[in-house]
Amino acid sequence: MCIRRQEETATGHAEPTPAVRWALAALALSMLLSSLGISIANVALPTMAGAFTASFQEVQWVVLAYLLAITTVIVGVGRLGDLVGRRRLLLAGIALFTAASALCGVAPTLGLLIAARAAQGFGAAVLMALTMAFVGETVPKARTGSAMGLLGTMSALGTALGPSLGGALISGPGWRAIFLVNVPLGVLAHFLARRHLPADRRAPGTGRAAFDHAGTALLAATLAAYALAMTVGRGDPGPLNAALLLAAALGAGLFVRTEARAASPLIRLAVFRDRGLGAGLAMSALVMTVMMATLVVGPFHLSRALGLDAAMTGLALSAGPVVTALTGVPAGRVADRFGAHRMTVAGLAAMAAGALALSLTPTELGVPGYVVPIVVTTAGYAVFQTANNTAVMADVPADRRGVTSGMLNLSRNLGLITGASVMGAVFALASATTDVTTAPPEAVATGTRVTFAVAVLLIAAALTIALRTRRPTRPTPGGPV
Repeated sequence: MCIRRQEETATGHAEPTPAVRWALAALALSMLLSSLGISIANVALPTMAGAFTASFQEVQWVVLAYLLAITTVIVGVGRLGDLVGRRRLLLAGIALFTAASALCGVAPTLGLLIAARAAQGFGAAVLMALTMAFVGETVPKARTGSAMGLLGTMSALGTALGPSLGGALISGPGWRAIFLVNVPLGVLAHFLARRHLPADRRAPGTGRAAFDHAGTALLAATLAAYALAMTVGRGDPGPLNAALLLAAALGAGLFVRTEARAASPLIRLAVFRDRGLGAGLAMSALVMTVMMATLVVGPFHLSRALGLDAAMTGLALSAGPVVTALTGVPAGRVADRFGAHRMTVAGLAAMAAGALALSLTPTELGVPGYVVPIVVTTAGYAVFQTANNTAVMADVPADRRGVTSGMLNLSRNLGLITGASVMGAVFALASATTDVTTAPPEAVATGTRVTFAVAVLLIAAALTIALRTRRPTRPTPGGPV
């Protein structure tokens, strides 16, 4: 029997027990590790380029290999967890992530480092897909929002901590330490998960034959083609990008056809008739496209348009992730109290207000004129993410939680990948320059305003979806209707 049922039977209310808290600690640490793996490597790229005598384009694959691995397999590993047991697969994912981190830290060549980063990304995909899926088994339904908020906080904390921790490790033990630091954390996460997560209630081997190998392979190939099209050449519409996009379109068509005929499909196409699920995935992709714009535009606006040095730029950029980390848990409690749909709309409205301010604020207002709207935008994002995750995962059947969590994470990743390419292209085009790093301050400021004007339109589209897909509200124990 799972922890949640034990708790509710024993106490009759929704307060978390020590067993639940330790289980959440295991999930939170797993989420921290996967997000830290994304952000900590970026700061080391120049150092690794020197260490391996490689070009920036070559060492960039240290980051891309990790992101591509996550994107291509996250839905498949979520479904695999549904079939073979989420605890079993999560433990294997943590072990793979930890071992791959150790291999990254001792890799003698750039090629081996990139391969190890891909393996680390496969492990991270398991961590991302299954942590949210486990919430339904470990937390009472009335506290789902709080648990989702905690996971969102840990994700933001990993993103915020990566650059600063990475910089400190590089200046101390060296760049290899940014990977080796994951090893003791991974061992601790494995210990907590093994000791405190509820046991799988499916016998070993049950359902393995039902795994959709053809659909999984097609989806992975399709997503890889799309991700590469959006990253190779930074979205430059050249022949290679066009060919990759065509391959992704053909792959998507074949995937839909395969799933329609499969006896046990990876993704049941009928689930998209659920307007709430489709809306949640679409809004997540749109919002993450906008959030990537803050990461793409922010460094250039602060350094070029506002003239900040590297230290002050880094400090200003940390405002967003810090606000997201601080807002996550309170946002979850608010979502539990007032309802996920209401808080989804509130979060999107706050994001729209912040993006609109960024599109209108003159550079004469200096750093506060940029940081204050960013704080509003990221606080709105934290509220939206927690509420949307709660709404999507609330009523998912137990045997589909893994694949649904994987789809939700996939929508976020696709938004990030698309945002890096599309919003970066909008910024460069609006700045009227081929090299933003040497553009005059006025041009960069114009590019920032235009980019966030586009962001307002994207958030408005997400807000329209939210308003048109309101789900009926059901009372939950421990909270009002």
